[in-house]
Amino acid sequence: MIGCIIQARIGSSRLPRKVMEKLDQKNTVLYYVIKQLKHSKLLDNIVVATTCLEDNSIIEDFSYKMGIKCFRGDEEDVLDRYYQCAKKFSFSTIIRIPADKPLIDPLMVDKCIDIFLQGKYDYVTTFLELSFPFGTEVEVFSFNALEKMWKNAQLPSERENVTPYFYNNKNKFRIYNLKNSKNQSHFRWVVDTNEDLELVRLIVSKIKKRPILMDDIIHLLTLEPELVKINKHIKHDEGYLKSLKKDEEFLKFQNQKNDKND
Repeated sequence: MIGCIIQARIGSSRLPRKVMEKLDQKNTVLYYVIKQLKHSKLLDNIVVATTCLEDNSIIEDFSYKMGIKCFRGDEEDVLDRYYQCAKKFSFSTIIRIPADKPLIDPLMVDKCIDIFLQGKYDYVTTFLELSFPFGTEVEVFSFNALEKMWKNAQLPSERENVTPYFYNNKNKFRIYNLKNSKNQSHFRWVVDTNEDLELVRLIVSKIKKRPILMDDIIHLLTLEPELVKINKHIKHDEGYLKSLKKDEEFLKFQNQKNDKND
């Protein structure tokens, strides 16, 4: 079964409760993620994976109202959350979509799934070499590869961010990176800050067709380049950089422990 797991939680250091922020008069960020993904032709199932913390009950309730099942797992060990969720729902192929991508393109999701299935890869992604806009990232991997990561990943960055073990161990997996026809990674419509939220709200208000596709957004931003300035200054991958600092502390502790045992 081909299943999409949307990771979502209320806690966020830069923009708390962002997944439940409204993008229009009544619909939230998480609503748009789900609605966009429902236009995929290749997904068999969509599940929201949140944490066991009480604050995230609102995400579980919302998911069920949308007709989507919800899995609750570890707050910090997101890799374990994915593994346990995929195992529970018998997913053989997993698509990873964080809930801060409300305008995820279902055509790109299907293209990545098709490449994954046709090429018999372990992992297909769009951002090992950045060429697509931030907010369009897709990752597809097999359950067997997920289980391998789950058993072997030790670094905090690999547990918190789910897939770094793939690109830290490229020799162990069959990996394909989908490249855009031209580099458009200077565009950004992921929702991680108030500025991001402002931009995506404007995009949603200006583009009336549904689903909203990547080409629709790029066309709008090309016609109205002043919109790009709203969040142009925001740094990318701040959360991942924080987890890399945790890696340093983890490795330092491991070295100290090994020295004591010698």
